[in-house]
Amino acid sequence: MLTEIFPFQFAIDTTALAGASLWSLALYLGLSSLSEWVTEQLNRWFNFADRALYTSEKEFERSKQARESQNALYASVLSIVPFLAMGGVCNWGVEFTLGSSWAISVGMIACIICGVYELGRRDGMS
Repeated sequence: MLTEIFPFQFAIDTTALAGASLWSLALYLGLSSLSEWVTEQLNRWFNFADRALYTSEKEFERSKQARESQNALYASVLSIVPFLAMGGVCNWGVEFTLGSSWAISVGMIACIICGVYELGRRDGMS
């Protein structure tokens, strides 16, 4: 087990981890326009920061497409982090108000509702 390699003990609350993950997925689906905006802004920032690393315009243009693709991947992965934080806060709120036995159930309900909302939103856009 992973906890056996450390010289100290720490406990992982699996209910809180599962609840926060479910809430973050629900928020990611329900706030998809915000998630796209966050991804776009991170991608812009990564491309800007990447440009500062090159002094030669020729070298910059030669590898531009590969770096922009890599920056888009990094931005997509890192755009999950704010939703994980918000999901943790929502899960804490549910555990504080309703108790820990409701955390996963309410997170699953939120995922289903936000998934149906996202499907309806995309269908309405087309």
